[in-house]
Amino acid sequence: MSDSLVIIPTYNEKENIERIIRKVFSLPFLFEILIIDDGSPDGTAEIVKSLQEEYPALHLEQRTGKLGLGTAYIHGFKWALQRKYEFIFEMDADFSHNPDDLVRLREACLNGADVAIGSRYVNGVNVVNWPMNRVLMSYFASMYVRFITRITIQDATAGFKCYRRIVLETIPMDKIRFVGYAFQIEMKFTAIKYGFNVVEVPIIFTDRTEGVSKMSTRIFREAFVGVIQMKMGSWFRNYKRA
Repeated sequence: MSDSLVIIPTYNEKENIERIIRKVFSLPFLFEILIIDDGSPDGTAEIVKSLQEEYPALHLEQRTGKLGLGTAYIHGFKWALQRKYEFIFEMDADFSHNPDDLVRLREACLNGADVAIGSRYVNGVNVVNWPMNRVLMSYFASMYVRFITRITIQDATAGFKCYRRIVLETIPMDKIRFVGYAFQIEMKFTAIKYGFNVVEVPIIFTDRTEGVSKMSTRIFREAFVGVIQMKMGSWFRNYKRA
């Protein structure tokens, strides 16, 4: 059994899922994979099941209905904490996150980080294939988060991360309330409030070439309002570790 688990939420990712699984398992270090599939009608889960005999380190959790990114990751975090993984990763299925960078995120945690973020903006703007309006929206969203929360993370909405186990054991998952972009912000903000060392590792983000993006204006709206709610809520919350 590996000490590292990569959690990949899926909804209608049949074009990408086999390739991403094979790519992760081709890396020089063994990363186990947990797919959280939200009832994909396109047969994503069936493709995963067909690969499980070939890859014993491939795991699948199926949920009924499209329940949201945040709840998928929390489901995966709880699954991981019931087992012995020391490093738990978030990664997209669509190759916007380069699986080769899993090794670099893990090394950052081995070298002292509690949370390692695959950052698009820590060294300029490293985004490929996004239209300019999407780049600007994402970049200024991170600026907005820094302004409201006073955290220094350059890529506050990043969804490519490695957590050390202790971080997920400390953060009370039942108090994480957001499901989209705001989920990613809330997890970083909460980890920082608990005093964990959160570092950014520069990556190149490449937009998907297969399948359909799950981004929506509702998700951005949740993030915009949610950041203010999150900051105000933190004034009345105790972040002391047990």
